Formats: sequence, structure tokens, C-alpha cells
Amino acid sequence: MKELLEIFKKITAIPHCSFKTERLKEFLKLECENAGAKVLEDKAGNILAKKGNPTICLQSHYDMVCVGYTTKIELLEDGGYIRAKNSSLGADNGIGVAMMLSLIKQKDNLELLFTNDEEVGLIGATNLNLPIKSIYLLNLDSEEEGSICLGCAGGVDLFATLKSSLVSYQKQNSYEINTKNFKGGHSGVDIDKNIKNAIKELAYFLKKYECKIHSINGGEAGNAIPKAVKAIVITDKKLSSTKFLEVKEIKSVDTILDKSDELLDLLLSFPSGVRSYDKSLNLVETSINLATIKTLDDSIKLEISPRAMSDIELEKLKLESKVHLQRFGFEVEFRHPYPAWKPTIGEFAKRVQKLSLKHFKNADFYAIHAGLECGVILKNSNLKEAVSIGPNIFSPHSIEERVEIESVKKVYEVVKELI
Repeated sequence: MKELLEIFKKITAIPHCSFKTERLKEFLKLECENAGAKVLEDKAGNILAKKGNPTICLQSHYDMVCVGYTTKIELLEDGGYIRAKNSSLGADNGIGVAMMLSLIKQKDNLELLFTNDEEVGLIGATNLNLPIKSIYLLNLDSEEEGSICLGCAGGVDLFATLKSSLVSYQKQNSYEINTKNFKGGHSGVDIDKNIKNAIKELAYFLKKYECKIHSINGGEAGNAIPKAVKAIVITDKKLSSTKFLEVKEIKSVDTILDKSDELLDLLLSFPSGVRSYDKSLNLVETSINLATIKTLDDSIKLEISPRAMSDIELEKLKLESKVHLQRFGFEVEFRHPYPAWKPTIGEFAKRVQKLSLKHFKNADFYAIHAGLECGVILKNSNLKEAVSIGPNIFSPHSIEERVEIESVKKVYEVVKELI
């Protein structure tokens, strides 16, 4: 266990935001080779390491959602938890990666699959081209101990663009407005927790006080509920700070976006959050997250994350969103689709449950309203069955992220016994 945590510290010391994982990739390959494993890499940056004649493949993704100051993550241990100072931690999925590196040094018959760029649309898994030999896949990307995930939502990245330019406009007051005190969170597993969306809240304020937008930029990632947004606006009204907005009067600005009104109307009317709920699964069925906004010299760009527990419902959500955005003049593009993973309880799942019950009071099967790579990997391989487990990780994709040390220890024992 001590070695596992030391490996995790080494991982956090190497910057590995999505799309910027090259240094960590080389570290992982070297560690596996030094442990005596044969290592392969595909064009998507996925890594497969194999020792002996394995029947089980452990899998984690090695990119992370970077929120806050992640250039140099400072780890803090507090009350049995590890967290980061003023940044996301990357326990999602760095703890799983650390478990895998620790185990490849101990076991003779084991296969490891490290996938790349999971947090930005399951890109690695979608483009996987490596010869997995195992028949079972154990994903280590879940975030609640004693829970065994057998299914997940499908999703897609929606990118919307509105052509726009700056035009002359003069009013009495110019302001810089920054959001504050927003919690943020995972746009899948946290979407039903009534976390305020900073983009939506700022749009309401700007519309209420008849503001015209010069620029607006914010949101952290496509799969994170936005917490930090900045806008430069002009209005005849006098504005002051609130609990969630820091308002500062600035030198006069004399231009605004020519589509300022259309943009505000779209941001206000876009139904971000839970769209439907499945009581039989006690789970969100469909949701959508208005994630990021950016104003450029010639356009306004939005990134939006639709999710659904079935492929049919996802197609409906995509079409609804496309029609809504096009009514406001946006061009819409979908990228990085991934399928829903339909829950099934097989022999491997039952074995994982039996071992989990040795360490946890409960070991329930469940599905999650977020994207996991299992469904994509199963579709692209000869694997027979997959399940996902993991330790307690709270508030992933936010500066509040923390992982419970004792929980990591218990899950690590389950994985060792399973192998």
C-alpha cells in the first residue's frame, strides 16, 4: 500500500491533462518494461502491458481533468484523505493507474490497459487497436467503494458555433464580471446534485440588468459543471457584486458582440441539467451540461455534453439540442460519440461481488450516469465480460476532489485477491 501511494505521488508530479499526456505515457511504458512486461502502444496513445498468460486485464485511463493550478500539483493529506491544494487531484483515474503499476511488479500473469484521453470523449477507447488477450476486463475508474458498476451512459461532445463580430456600442457603464463560490463537479455523476451552473447563472444576471456582452469566456472542460466564467459587459444600469459574482467597474468599452442578445437568450433558454429520471434504476436517464463558452474575433463557441442511458434516448437528445441551437443561428457538430453500456450480471461480476463482500459491508451492482470505457472496449475487443470498481473519490473534476486512503487500501486488496 505504501508503494502504491508513492507511485500515485509520482503520477501527480507529472502534468497529464487531457491531450497533454505524452510525459506520463512515457513514464508508464518505462515502469511496465522495468517490471518485466511486454509493452505495446497504438496510435491513440493507449498502452498495453502483458506478463505471462493472463485471463484478467486491468484498465484505467491516464489523462485527467485539470481544474485550478495543475501545472504543479501540491498534495495534502488531511483526515484520512488525499487532496490537492487549489486544483483537481487526478485521483480520477490516477489511483487506478497507481494500483496497476504496483501490481504489475508483483504478479506474473497480468495484463494492463492504460487508455488515453478518456475525459474528452473516450478517444483512446474508441480508437483502441491493441491485442488484448484476457477474457475479463476490470476497470478501476469507479468512485464508490463496495459498488460494482455494470453499465453506464452513452454520450457525445456537442460543439456549437455562432458567427459574430464586434460592433460599436456606447453606454454609460462598463464592467468586468467574474463568477465566484461556484462548486463545479462532474457533469455526469454530479448532474443531479443541484450544483449551480456558472454560465447559466451569469447569463441570468446579465439579462436581468440589460447588459450587452463584449466578451464572455469560461468553463473548465466538456464533462465538468462550469464554475469559473468571466464577462466584459456594457449597461446603463449600476451593477454591484453578489454572493456568486465579483463585479468591477472598468475603463469604458465601446464595442459589443453583434449577437449579444441572441447569445443571452440562448444561454437562458438552454435546458442544462437533468432531462429525465429512471425511477426503476434510481438513476438519471438523460442529461445535458452547458460546459464551456468562448468568444473569438469572429465567433462564439460552446461545448455541451449530452448523456443518456440508452443509445435511442441519446439520439433524441442530440436532435432536440441541435434544433434548439440552430434556432439561434448556431452551427452544430458532434464529435467523439461513445455507446451506452447495458448492465448484465455475469460470472465475472458475481466473482467480483463475492470478493468485495469480504472487505465491504455491501457490494451492490449498479449503473452510472457517466461515460466509462468498458462498453467501448467490449465492443472493440474479444473480451467476454467487464465490470468497474474503485475507491471512494469525492467531487472529481473539481478543486474539491479528494480520495479516501483506507478505501484505496480495501479496493487494492480486492483486486489482488481477484488476480
